Amino acid sequence: MTTVRMDNVAIVVEDLDAAIGFFDELGLDLEGRQFVEGAVADECTGLVGVRTEIAMMRTPDGSGRLELTAYDRPPASTTEPPHLPPNTIGLHRVMFEVDDIEERVERLARHGATLLGQVASYEDVYLLCYLRGPSGIVVALAESIG
Repeated sequence: MTTVRMDNVAIVVEDLDAAIGFFDELGLDLEGRQFVEGAVADECTGLVGVRTEIAMMRTPDGSGRLELTAYDRPPASTTEPPHLPPNTIGLHRVMFEVDDIEERVERLARHGATLLGQVASYEDVYLLCYLRGPSGIVVALAESIG
């Protein structure tokens, strides 16, 4: 038995258009957008009456994809606060390498992103930062400097 590849990471969002705009600004390409509902959606999620709209975003090199998901029904669960700190157990963050971290932070701020700390240098090899984007998503950026 072999795992072939990691296909995608899914993130449930409140505002699909805002999330698409944010990840588009980050440099990901929109592969497609569609509604998903019916028996298969109910069976694989364990929910009843699922209707969701998804957008598949692809990294520029084609090696990774994010599935952005907005639930029409049942409504998205809000059992945890949307702005958990980065040390919360569970999905931590999604990280992307960029070529100009300062410029990317500035561009993402126009889409509502806020720095959680500041841009920091890691052993003169990378500049790193964490941003909070739409629906509280934590995104890390890395710029190679070494």
